[in-house]
Amino acid sequence: MKLGLEVFLEKHAALYRGKKIGLLTNVTGVNKQLVSSIDLFYEHKEINLTTLFSPEHGLRGDVKEGKWIDSTIDPYTRLPVFSLYNKEKKPNTEMLANVDVVFCDLQDIGSRYYTFIYSIANMLKVCRAQGKQVVVLDRPNPINGLEVEGNIVQDGFTSFVGEYPVAMRHGLTIGEIITLFNEEYAIHCDLKVIQMEGWRRERYFDETELLWVSPTPNTTNVEMCLLYPGTCLIEGTNLSEGRGTTKPFEIVGAPFMNGHKLAKEMNSRNLTGVIFRPTTFRPSISKFAGELCEGVQIHIIDRKNVRPVLIGVTLLSVIFTLYPRQASFIRSSDFNNRYFLDLLAGTDELRKQLLMNDIQPFIDRIKQDQETFEKTRNKYLFYS
Repeated sequence: MKLGLEVFLEKHAALYRGKKIGLLTNVTGVNKQLVSSIDLFYEHKEINLTTLFSPEHGLRGDVKEGKWIDSTIDPYTRLPVFSLYNKEKKPNTEMLANVDVVFCDLQDIGSRYYTFIYSIANMLKVCRAQGKQVVVLDRPNPINGLEVEGNIVQDGFTSFVGEYPVAMRHGLTIGEIITLFNEEYAIHCDLKVIQMEGWRRERYFDETELLWVSPTPNTTNVEMCLLYPGTCLIEGTNLSEGRGTTKPFEIVGAPFMNGHKLAKEMNSRNLTGVIFRPTTFRPSISKFAGELCEGVQIHIIDRKNVRPVLIGVTLLSVIFTLYPRQASFIRSSDFNNRYFLDLLAGTDELRKQLLMNDIQPFIDRIKQDQETFEKTRNKYLFYS
C-alpha cells in the first residue's frame, strides 16, 4: 500500500510548484522507511516549505497531554513551528502569513476524543476565511475502518475532545472524517484529500506493512488504540486509566480497589473479545503517582469482537457500584471546570445514570446514535 504522503510526492508535488507550503504534522508524519514528511518536503526541489504547525503533544510528541505549547523554531530546518495547541486552539493570521497551502500529515487513532482531528478542523475554518487550501495526506485508521460504536455529542457538550456529533469509535480515516467535518458542518474550506492506495477498511494497523510510530506519549500500540474509545472515559473520574504505566488505557485501578473482586465481576459480564485479569501497579506520573494501586488489565483475545465503548461503560458501572463512596467524577480546569466525563461522553446522561446505578438507558442511546451517525458517515467513505 501507499500512504497519502507517498502518493502526493510521486504524483502531485509538481502541482504545487511556486506555492508557499505549511505543514501540520508530528512524529507520525513519516513514509514507510520512517523518513519524516518534514524532511521529505524540506528537501524536495519542487516544494517550498515555509512553515510548520504542531498539534497537541508538540512536533516531536514529547509534551504532556493537556499542556499548552508555545511556538518555537525547529532546530533541524530552522523553520518556525506554530503550535495549534494554544489557548485559542487554532492558527491566527500571523501564523499563516507566509503560507499559500497547508498540508496535514498526522496519524489519527480512530476515536472521537483524539484532538488532532479538531486541530485540522480549526485549520480548515481559518483557511476558509483567508481563502487558502488545505490538503490532508491520508493515513489508515489503526483499529479498522469498518466498526462504529458509541453515542454522538449532544448540543451543549461540545469541546476540544468532542467538537462534532460523531461516534466515539468513528470507523473513518483522518481524510474521511475531515471531509465529513468540512461538508456536513458547513466549513466549506477548499479541501483536498490525497488518498492512500491499497488500504482496505478491514485492516488493523499491524496488518499493513507500515511501522507503528506512537502519536502521543500514551498511545502505545494497536490494542491500546482499540480499547481507547471506551477506557478513555476513565479519565473523567478519579480512577487511574494507567497513565504512568507501560499499559495506559489497558490498565484501570485505584488504591482503594480489590483487583480480584473487580476482575471477577467484569468477567461475569461476558463481554466479547476480552478477559479481565487482576493486577497491581504503581503509576510513575498522573493520578496516584507513586501509590500502589489494584485493578484490572484488559486483555484482548478476539479483537474483531471487541466493543470498547461497552467495555468502558460497563467498567465504570461496576466500579461505581462496588465503590460508590470512593469513586468520583472530576472537573477539568481546562474546560471551564465542567465534569470531564460529560465532555468525553458528549452528554451528562452517563454520569447521572452511573449515580443511579442504571446505565441501560445510555446503552440504548448508543445503539440509536450509532445508526444515526452511520447514515452520515457512509457518505464519506473513500475506500472499499
